[in-house]
Amino acid sequence: MCPSYMATMEEKHSTRGRARLLFEMLNGEVIGKNGWKDEAVKESLDLCLACKGCKGDCPVYVDVATYKSEFLSHYYKGRLRPRSAYAFGLIHIWSRLAAVMPGLANLFTQAPLLSSLTKWIVHMAPERKFPAFAAETFKEWFRKRPSVNQEEPRVILWADTFNNHFHPETLKAGVEVLESAGCQVVVPRGFLCCGRPLYESGMLNRAKRQLQQILSSLKPEIEAGTPIVVLEPSCTSVFRDEMNNLFSQDEDARKLSEQIFTLGEFLQNHADEYEVPQLSGKAIMHGHCHHKAIMRMTSEEAILDKTGLDYETPPFGCCGMGGSFGFEKGEKYEVSIKVGEQALLPAVRNALPETLIIADGYICREQISQTTDRQALHLAQVLQMAMHTDPEQSEKSYPEREYRTQPADYKKPAAFLLGSALLLAGWILERNKNRKRAKEEVK
Repeated sequence: MCPSYMATMEEKHSTRGRARLLFEMLNGEVIGKNGWKDEAVKESLDLCLACKGCKGDCPVYVDVATYKSEFLSHYYKGRLRPRSAYAFGLIHIWSRLAAVMPGLANLFTQAPLLSSLTKWIVHMAPERKFPAFAAETFKEWFRKRPSVNQEEPRVILWADTFNNHFHPETLKAGVEVLESAGCQVVVPRGFLCCGRPLYESGMLNRAKRQLQQILSSLKPEIEAGTPIVVLEPSCTSVFRDEMNNLFSQDEDARKLSEQIFTLGEFLQNHADEYEVPQLSGKAIMHGHCHHKAIMRMTSEEAILDKTGLDYETPPFGCCGMGGSFGFEKGEKYEVSIKVGEQALLPAVRNALPETLIIADGYICREQISQTTDRQALHLAQVLQMAMHTDPEQSEKSYPEREYRTQPADYKKPAAFLLGSALLLAGWILERNKNRKRAKEEVK
């Protein structure tokens, strides 16, 4: 059932209600006099989390997330979008700029007063926290390390924007796990992004250009049939779903879609020599909505079964974040919290400190860390943990704390800016004194 409908219990926020309004808009008899600019449809779709749950659950595969992207692309044609659409939708650009000086970027998003100002500028809920940029991106780290397993089969690890810039430890764990499975891990050097956030605000033309860039850059790997492991489920769904919709007649797009795997899928079905390490204890596994709707969780469950973990899955699956949805001020933030509180967040809070919290989705982990005292781990990190832990002594309180990268420190840039400001102020005062003294001497 639609998460936003379960939070609001209003028919217009149900899958049926939204599909009906879109039908009436296109029909043009009851509503739709303004075509794609219809405000009733816009209001109905505004609280859609684009979770794709309807596509996975509905017997006729109604895909409101895709309908929403298409509607917004028409609705905002010739119009400026909200500030939040540019702030979150273009995160791949802002992250790339922030990587030059991550400490300075964190100064504006983490320091108390500046953070509040930045939230106001981008229309972000004041209750939320900005994710902090890592001191070093995963790609920077990977470029400096020596190549491993050079004679083994090549596997591309997709360095998505979220994990590359905010949680590189996730991708590092992915490298270690894939290399332990006998793979030579390679990472594309170019700046490539699947454009997942662009779909949420209907920036479909830009999203299509980014996929075209990927198809062009990876053409040799596509022709070679090199498997590509994507750790972020929302990015995997772009290659499995949106790309096929946008490039339905493109043979390279079809091939690429078939070469994309989640980590669980690759280890379960394409890494014959991989021996799953053992790990004892309890865990809560939360599946990303796109993961459950498009890829399903069977491979991940099979891998966790082999570890020996005693895990359970919350009965209602959505974390409530819906990409940038849960960061936005007002009703979207409120719905985000209501959805998360229906099952996932209470289950995490009630879990024992020794219980592992597993969530592959970056935004799911963000919801958990911002609303509880726990931090979720990706399946790659759980397998990495198992590789370095005695199965009989693996149960520790808050085990995830050993697997987090410290963000870039913003205090040094703050001190530098403050010092520079004081020096500039001193120079201006001294210059004014000299000018005043010179005028007095002339008189």
